[in-house]
Amino acid sequence: MIEVSHLTKYYGDFAAVENLTFKLVPGEILGFLGPNGAGKSTTMKMLTGFLRPSSGDVRIWGSDIGKDSLSAQRHIGYLPEGAPAYEEMTPIGFLEFIADARGLSGVERTNRLDETINVMSLQDVLGQRIETLSKGFKRRVGLAQAILHDPDVLILDEPTDGLDPNQKHQVREMIKGLSRDKIVVVSTHILEEVTAVCNRAIVLAKGKIVSDGTPQSLMEMSPHHGAVTLQSSSTSLTEIAEAAGLITGVAETLVTEAGVTIVTSEADTTLFSKVLELSQSKGWKVDSLSVESGRLDDVFRSLTEGEVR
Repeated sequence: MIEVSHLTKYYGDFAAVENLTFKLVPGEILGFLGPNGAGKSTTMKMLTGFLRPSSGDVRIWGSDIGKDSLSAQRHIGYLPEGAPAYEEMTPIGFLEFIADARGLSGVERTNRLDETINVMSLQDVLGQRIETLSKGFKRRVGLAQAILHDPDVLILDEPTDGLDPNQKHQVREMIKGLSRDKIVVVSTHILEEVTAVCNRAIVLAKGKIVSDGTPQSLMEMSPHHGAVTLQSSSTSLTEIAEAAGLITGVAETLVTEAGVTIVTSEADTTLFSKVLELSQSKGWKVDSLSVESGRLDDVFRSLTEGEVR
């Protein structure tokens, strides 16, 4: 378990992180969301003991990160922002060094090295100097050192930064696979990362928590949650928009390349059937009719700009 209590970090009079309190249990994948400067990386550094807080406490599996950092850090795998590594080393040399630092030996050491190299697909670059690797491969080497000792807690700062779509998918699947009996904390500004990987999301703005819930609960905060989009190739979209705008409770209709999106002022689970009935009564040929789950970018902007509906 991770227990964070009133965690605060000041730089002079500036509060980079202010009064964060939350708990995490095995199986949770927490996404830390927030704009640049919101305090995500600072929080990560305090969780790992890399940075000492101005006040507040962090306990990792019962060990206080400030008072007994070594005991707490034995449970942690950490990928810092930028995935720093010894550039003059090769990936295999670097991972063997990390294995030594983590106290791995014998069969366990061999098995963990083999499994980690395989998971991160590093076989083809093991003998190259890290400084010659692409950004994506450097990221994968950083992830490899974080998971090498099979930690209880995995703390990842922008884990898919610089990876191509296939590599992103691989890393996300790895994270989901690890999370069954572990805690994973992912700091990211990529909104799709949260819906693709996380089962909990904390949104930070100006160093404070402005939302803590599931990705689904975030989506439900979107004005477009439950909105219905209708596409017709045989009927004027303007005509559809005007007719749909007369449905009781409809706040606006938006005409886009995807069709006409019909948005209500409040959540209305009957909107889909209302639009379907309207299309049938008008004799429209409907190519597609779908319900939106919500738009995370709208919610993100509202939360971090202080304009929550």
